[in-house]
Amino acid sequence: MKLPTSPFTVTDWSKVEPTTHAGETGQALWRTLNTGDLRVRMVEYSPGYLADHWCDRGHVIFVVKGELDSELRDGRKFKLTAGMSYQVSDFGDPAHRSSTATGATLFIVD
Repeated sequence: MKLPTSPFTVTDWSKVEPTTHAGETGQALWRTLNTGDLRVRMVEYSPGYLADHWCDRGHVIFVVKGELDSELRDGRKFKLTAGMSYQVSDFGDPAHRSSTATGATLFIVD
């Protein structure tokens, strides 16, 4: 990832208007900051959330609160808890999707 040229920016995430994204089950609330090709998000998954798609995009994901289950299309599964992160590139590993039984808050850069 190459960060685009941008000014020093402080973000108060509580003041960023959320958008709602339905999952196969549950929902995700995204608070998003876009700078060129860079997208930074604070995302809240409701309990019982399951993504409605397999994602091929690269991310850096940090679990702020709760538990996140990440499944790769090849069948591998990972459970992340608060304080853990994962990194995946646009190339290489198979597609992935997220779910959570209990709900989760994530900080995502992609």
